[in-house]
Amino acid sequence: MSANTPSGTVIPEGYTLHTENNSHILISSKDEAFLNPVQEFNRDLSVACIRVWSEMINREKEAKWNQGQERRAKRAITDATEGKEVKKVKVDDACGSSLSVAQTEGHDMQVSGTLQASEGFTRNKEMHDISKYRPYKFILLEALSATGLRSIRYAKEIPLVRFVLANDLSESATAAMRRNVDLNGLGPSLETGEGKVRVNEGDACALMYNHRTEKTRVDVVDLDPYGTAAPFLDAAVQAVNDGGLLCVTCTDLAVLATTNYFEKCFSNYGGIPVKAEYCHEAALRLVLNTISTSAGRYGRYVEPLLALSVDFYVRLFVRVHSGPAEVKKAASNTSVYYICSGCQSFFEQKFGRTIERVNENTGAKNYQFKTQVGPPVPSECPDCGFPLHVSGPMWAGPLHNTKFVSKVLEHVEGNLDKYGTSARMKGMLTVAREELPTPFYFTPAKVAGFFHCTTPSLEEVASALLNAGSDVSRSHACPGSLKTTASRTDIYDVFRCWVKKHPVKMDKISNTSPAARLLAKEPRAEADFTKHPKSVTQSSKVKLVRYQQNPLPNWGPGSKASGIKRKRNGEDNE
Repeated sequence: MSANTPSGTVIPEGYTLHTENNSHILISSKDEAFLNPVQEFNRDLSVACIRVWSEMINREKEAKWNQGQERRAKRAITDATEGKEVKKVKVDDACGSSLSVAQTEGHDMQVSGTLQASEGFTRNKEMHDISKYRPYKFILLEALSATGLRSIRYAKEIPLVRFVLANDLSESATAAMRRNVDLNGLGPSLETGEGKVRVNEGDACALMYNHRTEKTRVDVVDLDPYGTAAPFLDAAVQAVNDGGLLCVTCTDLAVLATTNYFEKCFSNYGGIPVKAEYCHEAALRLVLNTISTSAGRYGRYVEPLLALSVDFYVRLFVRVHSGPAEVKKAASNTSVYYICSGCQSFFEQKFGRTIERVNENTGAKNYQFKTQVGPPVPSECPDCGFPLHVSGPMWAGPLHNTKFVSKVLEHVEGNLDKYGTSARMKGMLTVAREELPTPFYFTPAKVAGFFHCTTPSLEEVASALLNAGSDVSRSHACPGSLKTTASRTDIYDVFRCWVKKHPVKMDKISNTSPAARLLAKEPRAEADFTKHPKSVTQSSKVKLVRYQQNPLPNWGPGSKASGIKRKRNGEDNE
């Protein structure tokens, strides 16, 4: 039986209509392609971040275009004053390339000959009136599109999209994509034969490697695989334009956020995960390091704009730049960490250090790169005496760009009705904007467990650290967590002072336990638990949805789509 939706769309038998914002797709009962409705937050956040990035890069290109026009205008006036022949005036097109006298699409202008000063100025003014800047339209490549819902939303919701290249290896998935693209009116047009969403069936890496030359690169690459994105990162960092955006999802947190499969994590990401309460932040840093090292092989470096640990996956938005000098700084942003198996203290060992020297006369910056001394600790934890385990290497720099996050938050607050998960987006982005760039977070409840004491409130712990001169923020990755510039030993001193006011019963504590060794030490300074005005952050003043509530029974990553098996080349049809 077929049914009609209120919009008049006919739903064929065996299909159900799934709607997200103003995009609609048909889902087959034959499990042709994978779709997880729970990841609507991921898709909403991606639309917002890519839209803000597109506006940002458009402003950059417009500023560069205006500078070029001003230089050419001054040159034309000077040449006309001196009686020189005015050469062909070059005008930048919307994509930033220089063409002779604005030979952009549909335009052909040329100014030549000897002009007087007044004539040159008049003609140049006319040139400016005619050759106005056109907004930069970008190309987006989604390497693993499945149903095509994400690509369809990008094409419909981001104004500056030129077109989206939606790819999948599965024959059944690409068939579903074409059906859904046509359903949303984004298929090939009669005039050009090309649509705003262009479907491609093929290997994701092969497609991205075909776009790795400078002239064929795309502006945005989105990787949202089922599981790890590691096999696609090498191709992705080469396919992105200079200043372009790389969006990465990894759903294999069973590998990234535990040590149960550390050997698998090392083979995928080149690092060892963390077994501690801050394992989800470590997962983000492992993926960032993989992207950074992949880009560094090709003289490129990364700028994390936003990196979030969400539910059962991590989602990262990274800007990719070219610059051999900046690539050299990667070692100074890469660390291994010694993690205590008893109290979860961590000790950072960076791979290198960068020394910056500024020339007093010119203001030019010179960098020297030095190796780092180590190790920072002995073989046992200086806080509790338990053995240390090595994790990493992983990214040690900031996870977020505060200015970018503020822009995304501003966009979301102005478009709350356009995102189904806007409440949670606002909450997560508010916390991310405040988050300190230092690793890692902790929860007072977990630290209190190490001391076997009652748990102080979040506000009391934050106030004690702030009164001691340290900075404090929340972390997006875990409810009730704090990040601070204080050392782990400083945090333990706060709890030792807390224990003095709220004594611990020592009769049930083993002499060899971490609690006994932590309590045996005296605090180096007295903690002040008086409420500090900064202990209540902006994100805690307002009731914000920061963490996922169970939207469906048995929700989670979902089962991989079976689809239709691809036949090998030369296989006979039976």
